[in-house]
Amino acid sequence: MRTLIVGIGALGGLIAARLRAAGSPVWLATRKAESAARLKASGLLVTGVGGAVSVEAVEVAPLDEYLTGSRFDLIVLATKAHDAIEVASKLSGLLEPGGTLLPIQNGGVPQMLGDRLGECVLGGLSNLGATMTELGIYEQRNAGHLLIGELAGGESERVERVRQWLGRAVELRVTPNLRGAVWSKLLLNCSVTTLGAVAGGTMREYITTSEGREVFQQAYDEALSVALASGARPERMIVEPIPPARSGRSVPSKEYDVWLDQILKGYGDVRSSMLQDIERGRITEIDFINGYVVSIARQFSVHTPVNAAIVETVHAITRGQLAPDPSLLELILQASQ
Repeated sequence: MRTLIVGIGALGGLIAARLRAAGSPVWLATRKAESAARLKASGLLVTGVGGAVSVEAVEVAPLDEYLTGSRFDLIVLATKAHDAIEVASKLSGLLEPGGTLLPIQNGGVPQMLGDRLGECVLGGLSNLGATMTELGIYEQRNAGHLLIGELAGGESERVERVRQWLGRAVELRVTPNLRGAVWSKLLLNCSVTTLGAVAGGTMREYITTSEGREVFQQAYDEALSVALASGARPERMIVEPIPPARSGRSVPSKEYDVWLDQILKGYGDVRSSMLQDIERGRITEIDFINGYVVSIARQFSVHTPVNAAIVETVHAITRGQLAPDPSLLELILQASQ
């Protein structure tokens, strides 16, 4: 299966290195010619969970060089969300007839690309944890997996083909309810990842305050209401997606505290990737996470004031008008009234 990986950040680099180390041919696409030249010289190195691998020779070039006649059976789109939306239309022209584009971004990116490009898009999301210490050098941080499935639901032969092929590199799992799985991760991204970015700390730190707990609860409840209104069936991820005794909104109880503790065990001490983007001066994925929830909510007349306030707050932070701080959680509650 002739495979191109677009985006050689943490996830793209990890998958590329492990696939190439398994003896499978793979081509890499970078944004800049300088990055391609550096990777040709250095190769790829992965350490951490899953064992170390080193690949000396890689086929790599700037994306524009592939647009002059190259064709692939599978393109793994591993860029940040905003870059994925920008380059995806170019990538569909690089596919062989019947070829597959597999985006693995957070939030609503797979569905957005499916709506634009049609059946060539296979849905995916990542539960792999990885960091890029410098270009070509990566650390795998967990024993996670990629989850793939048809956006329309159900099973298909191409899902199994992709699973077997990429499964040589990393663990792949298949779901007949990819849309529900995307929403399950989105629920936690909206209420954990972005709040960590706003508060400038971990979930375990901000959830101890009354404001932090209230913003978490409302952001999660709003996103869940949108998911259910859209007809999605969120799947269990770390927890059951519907909190105990929920009736339109979450109800404080001992059962809810146990449910919340399960999330804390999984994510409580994880430093938000969005916070890292802010600290490095990068564009965040807020418009594809909480912003996606707000946009879908309008279609179903669901009110999402807390998610909308979170979006505006993150934009204000990236513009330099605010700085991440726990006090912003109270401002979000005030703005959503």
